Amino acid sequence: MTLSILTLILVMARGLGTPATAAEVVDRVVASVDNTAITQTDVEEQYRLEQFLNGQPLETASESALERVRDRLINQALMEQEVEAEAGNLPDFSAQAEKAWEEVRGKYASEEAFQAALEKLGMSRQEILARLQVQERMLYLIDERLRPAAWVDLSEIESYYRETFVSEYKRRGDSKPPPLEEVESQIREILIQKKINELLPDWMDELRTGRRVKVYSF
Repeated sequence: MTLSILTLILVMARGLGTPATAAEVVDRVVASVDNTAITQTDVEEQYRLEQFLNGQPLETASESALERVRDRLINQALMEQEVEAEAGNLPDFSAQAEKAWEEVRGKYASEEAFQAALEKLGMSRQEILARLQVQERMLYLIDERLRPAAWVDLSEIESYYRETFVSEYKRRGDSKPPPLEEVESQIREILIQKKINELLPDWMDELRTGRRVKVYSF
């Protein structure tokens, strides 16, 4: 089946090759990356998952919100192709996924609230852990590729300390800020992450080079 069409027939549990009936689901393809299709259901599920991971109520998404999620899934598909090229050279992310799971649990007021949100989401713990492993793998890949170009020199750290760090202390009315030497590594990492975020769009554009990326409306 070609990916230029706007719908994708989801074959049900009766097996591949079974003719579709009117009762079966027709899912719109809203984007594709080479031979990987991204459907409207993929986007809606990811949106709900992101709400759950952020400790937010599971609400219906606006079209603009779904478009942003679709774009993130496109980027994820592009990076997954990079991951495949490095298969066997990546660490196991199960421990990081478990840690992220516990962090999500902590965003809810109680265990009952967490379990209620999990039930409403309709995904199992293992399904979510698998998604979290993908997320951790993407973050690892971004860091590996972009950190070398996100160099921060001492003058940038000193400027941030004077103009942002100390000013924030004064604004909050906190006690005397710690000396630069004590927070230098913390500030360095803040600035590195800022530069990585700035470099990310250009890297995504680079990954699109030579790929067949198509985007459709909802």
